[in-house]
Amino acid sequence: MPLLERSQTAPSSLRSRLASIRLLPGQVVALAAAALIFIGAALLMLPFATPDGMQLRFIDALFTATSAVCVTGLIVMDTPHEFTTFGQLIILLLIQIGGLGYALLATIILLALGHRIGLRDRMMLAETLSTFDMAGSIRYVKIVAIATVALEGLGFLFLALRFSQDMPWGEALYSGLFHSISAFNNAGFALFSDSLISYRTDLSVNLIVTVLVILGSTGFILFQDAWDNLKGRRFRLQTHTKLVAVVTLVILVSGTLGITILEWNNPRTFQPLSIGERLATAHFHAMSRTAGFTTIDISAMNDATLYFLLLLMTIGGSPGSMSGGIKTTTFAIIWVTIWAVLRRRQDIEIFHRRISRELVVRAFCLAILAFTAITVFTLVLAFTEERPFLSIMFEVTSAMGIVGMSLGDGDGRSFSALFTDFGKLVIIASMLIGRFGPLLIGLFAVYTTTTPRYRFPESRVMIG
Repeated sequence: MPLLERSQTAPSSLRSRLASIRLLPGQVVALAAAALIFIGAALLMLPFATPDGMQLRFIDALFTATSAVCVTGLIVMDTPHEFTTFGQLIILLLIQIGGLGYALLATIILLALGHRIGLRDRMMLAETLSTFDMAGSIRYVKIVAIATVALEGLGFLFLALRFSQDMPWGEALYSGLFHSISAFNNAGFALFSDSLISYRTDLSVNLIVTVLVILGSTGFILFQDAWDNLKGRRFRLQTHTKLVAVVTLVILVSGTLGITILEWNNPRTFQPLSIGERLATAHFHAMSRTAGFTTIDISAMNDATLYFLLLLMTIGGSPGSMSGGIKTTTFAIIWVTIWAVLRRRQDIEIFHRRISRELVVRAFCLAILAFTAITVFTLVLAFTEERPFLSIMFEVTSAMGIVGMSLGDGDGRSFSALFTDFGKLVIIASMLIGRFGPLLIGLFAVYTTTTPRYRFPESRVMIG
C-alpha cells in the first residue's frame, strides 16, 4: 500500500475505533466526575487560590476537590484560612456540581438553551437520579432545579440576615451563600474553623441548617411525589415516600435519644449544658449524620457515642438525595426482611405492598459490600497509620458515607490531615466508592441481567 494511502487510512481507522466505543451512561457520569475532580484540583493549585507564600501540594488539592465533588466535607486544609476567596468559590462550585450531579446539571443547561434531550441522556439522568423511570425524567429535572434554587435561596437569605449581626454585610452575604449551598448539598464545608460550634446555642442557625440538611438528604423523589399529589396527578403517596418519611423520622428520634443518653454525664460535652441544649445538640448531630456539621467537639465524646454515630453515618440519607450511606430504604428493607423471616412469612411486605425478592437481595448485597469496604479500608489504614483504631474507623466510615464528620487533627482540619500520602489516597478512594459505588453496583445489576435456559437442582445447606 502506498505511504499516502496508509496515512489516510490510519486516522479513519482510529476514528472508527473511537466511534465503536460505547460507554454506559453511568460510566460517563463517573468519568465526568473524575475529570471534574482533576480540574478542580488544578484550579485549587493556582497561586491565587491560596494565601501568599503557601503552596498547595497536589495530594491535598486532589483530596479537597474529591471531598467537594463527592459532597463529603473532610478537609486536610483549613478552608477559611488556607484558601482565598477564589479557592473557596472553587470549592463551592464543585460542591454544587457534585451535589446535583453532572448529568442533572448538564440537562438543566440544555433545557435552558432549548435543546432536546435524547434517549441516551434520559438514561444517564435516570441512573444518576437513582430512578430507572425515564418517562418523567425531564419533569423531574425541572422539579429538582426549582426546589434547589428555592431552598438554597431561602437558606441564603435567612443565614445572611443572621450572620449580619456578627459581621459586615458583605461577609454575611458570602457566608450565608456558602453555608446554604453546603448544607443543602450535605457537604459539611464551613467557613469557620470550628464548624458551627460557635453557634451551638443559636436557635436560628441550628434550625436553618437542620431544615436544609434534612430536605437535602430525603431525596427529590419525595418532593416529586408530594408535588404530584398536590397537583392531582396522584391520589396517594408512593411506598417509597412513606418509607423514607417513616425511617427518617425514626432515625432522627432514636438518634437524638441515643446520643442524649450516651453523652448525658460526659463532663467534656453534655454535662455543662441545660436539658434543652442537650436535646438540641443531640438532635443536630443525629441530623448531621449525612452532612458532617458539628456544634460540639465530637473528639471529646464517649467511645460508645462515637460508635453509635458511626452506625448512623453508615445508614446515611435516602435515594436520589445529596447524601450517601447504604440509604434509609436499604436499611428498612433489611430489617423488614429479617422480621418476615423470623415470622416465617413468605412475602416481604411494607405498607400493604410486596417487595420483590430481587430488591431484597440487592439491599443485602449493598449493605454487605459497604461493611466489607469499611472493614478493608480500616484494616489497611490501621496497618499503615499509627493512629487510634476507632478514630481510623470513624474517618473511613465518614468518607464512605460521604458525611464529613471527623474527630479532627486538633487544628481545625479532619483526622485525615494526620495521615500519610498513602493514607489520604485511601480516604480519597473511600469517598469515590461512597459516592459512585452504589450507582455502579446498580448499573452492573441492571445491565448483566440474563435469563438462564436451565436451573441446577436445589440442595439444602444448614445455616445458623
